[in-house]
Amino acid sequence: MPFPNHQLSMTVLMTPDMANFSGKVHGGHILKLLDQVAYACASRYAGMYVVTLSVDRVLFRQPIRVGELVTFLASVNFTGNSSMEVGIKVVAEDIHKGVATHTNSCFFTMVAMNEDGTPAKVPQFEPQTREEKKRWAAAKLRKQLRLELEQRYEAAMSGL
Repeated sequence: MPFPNHQLSMTVLMTPDMANFSGKVHGGHILKLLDQVAYACASRYAGMYVVTLSVDRVLFRQPIRVGELVTFLASVNFTGNSSMEVGIKVVAEDIHKGVATHTNSCFFTMVAMNEDGTPAKVPQFEPQTREEKKRWAAAKLRKQLRLELEQRYEAAMSGL
């Protein structure tokens, strides 16, 4: 296997059926591919079916054009009891010019599921490299921020 079980790479050629009238790929198509990559990475790591719980901030910083190769680089950054944060970096490559552009990054929270549809325990991710340790610490902070934001949102909605 070219990657450890907590990492995954997928490359897709952008074709005309993925694009709008200006030849740029629809954001919704990229979101679909991101979800598939997050699923593949998390399910391979957990060894079971997973579902998407949330997606953090997807910013389309650069357009992706028909004819470009788009590579999705995914990694399990952090694990909870049944959840995993999967970070995904998206790189579009103009194969004629030989130029690669980082178009966006985002974070998916995926939850492992038992056959009966209840959350399942996942193996704890233990970062080994300096980069993995950096990603783990950042993911832990993002998890705390998501919990705080959820509490604030519930408090704001309770007055309605």
